[in-house]
Amino acid sequence: MNRRQLLASVAALTTISLSVPAWAQNEPLKVGFIYVGPVGDGGWTYQHDQGRQAIEAEFGDRVETTFIESVPEGADAERAITQLALAGNKLIFTTSFGFMDATINVAQKFPDVKFEHATGYKRADNVATYDARFYEGRAVMGTIAGHMTESNKIGYIGSFPIPEVIQGINSSYIHAKKVNPDVEIRVVWAYSWFDPAKEADAAAALIAEGVDVILQHTDSTAPLAKAQEAGAIGFGQASDMSNFAPNPRVSSIIDNWAPYYLDRVGAVLDGTWESKATWAGIGDGEVEIGEITDAVPAEVKEAALALKDQIGSGEYHPFTGPLNKADGSEWLAEGQVATDEELSGMNFFVEGITAQIPE
Repeated sequence: MNRRQLLASVAALTTISLSVPAWAQNEPLKVGFIYVGPVGDGGWTYQHDQGRQAIEAEFGDRVETTFIESVPEGADAERAITQLALAGNKLIFTTSFGFMDATINVAQKFPDVKFEHATGYKRADNVATYDARFYEGRAVMGTIAGHMTESNKIGYIGSFPIPEVIQGINSSYIHAKKVNPDVEIRVVWAYSWFDPAKEADAAAALIAEGVDVILQHTDSTAPLAKAQEAGAIGFGQASDMSNFAPNPRVSSIIDNWAPYYLDRVGAVLDGTWESKATWAGIGDGEVEIGEITDAVPAEVKEAALALKDQIGSGEYHPFTGPLNKADGSEWLAEGQVATDEELSGMNFFVEGITAQIPE
């Protein structure tokens, strides 16, 4: 994790500018997308594809977009990205953490193609990275969860034990604990971004442990369906998942990628594209909170929305001390705020979480 933290720090401090001409207007800019799940997953990939469609709506015949869905992370990703490059796509978005090395490898072979990798930290002259501060939305969800649990046990379905996911678990627990000192959090790892069967099994395992509120960092609606069966509540992940509202889905964390995609396509078209690292959140409109339903008491809804506004304005940071690590050692002193470098390399749970992070 130290290597990741160092690279993330470099990415945050360095911007590589490219001198590029404006796009020739007599031919459309071909823009390709690589998705880890199906466009109909109702979550992560669905939201990225909404961004792709926003590109078409905004730029019309100046662009031509295409996508390859359900691409496994690993060797298959490198083949799929290469396929898009060979097909003439001059801007390629690779939309999952596990596509990182494949993106860098293909970018070395196609220096005239610009690549954008979501949630990663490796960059090059023709590779930019972009991410969302999901932990901000998790703070709001955690606040609702802490208020709503009757068993004082909330559950979290994690995909992979990477900093982005660990941030979300910590943020959810910290803010649930703030409003409910008796709350506990149970964590189950699915080891997949999108696998409805595994996600349903994970939700069932949590419910069997007495959990009555489920959060997730996986992409399907399967945990909500399982929560519905058991009389538990849950939250939309990545997209609104409003088909499960007003109960069990009581709110959602929504990834709004469209503004970023419009900005980056526009930059290629006008010749101002540059390789940089972007990490946006609630205040930027990239992380949104879905409607909080009437299943949530009015005073809880008010508290959650007040927290959202405080985070969005910069008045409050979800990782503000005093906070200790799970082993009891001090992490953040009273009033101290975590740096982006610390968050980018997060490899520990905060005090009070008894779950283990897999190696």
